[in-house]
Amino acid sequence: DLTGLATRGEADRRLAVTVEDPGLRAFFLQSLDLKADGGPRWRLNFDVLEAEMPKIVGWPGTPGQFDGPTLFLTGAESHYVRPEYREAIRAQFPKSRFAKLIGAGHWLHAEKQREFEEAVRVFLIA
Repeated sequence: DLTGLATRGEADRRLAVTVEDPGLRAFFLQSLDLKADGGPRWRLNFDVLEAEMPKIVGWPGTPGQFDGPTLFLTGAESHYVRPEYREAIRAQFPKSRFAKLIGAGHWLHAEKQREFEEAVRVFLIA
């Protein structure tokens, strides 16, 4: 409920009631337009996100391969790219490499910025 909302801090407090993860709340709050005509509104279409979530978090099963080098960089605390998925990943990305950032979750680029940049830099110059 965005009624009477004036600040992102207040939006974060309200969102915290249903979304425990601060990183996920920060992601959602990026799409909050506090100055929209008619009052605050979300730029994200939550109805579509909810309806399409199985496609978003699942493996799309698209045909074909990408034969170039590919880095799958994940946070060690994230559960989105699991070891049991590697066979399917390698089927589409034969030259894939896997790396994890210790102490990072799903939002590794925000949680471990320097480590993220270094891992990507090393991959790109290899």
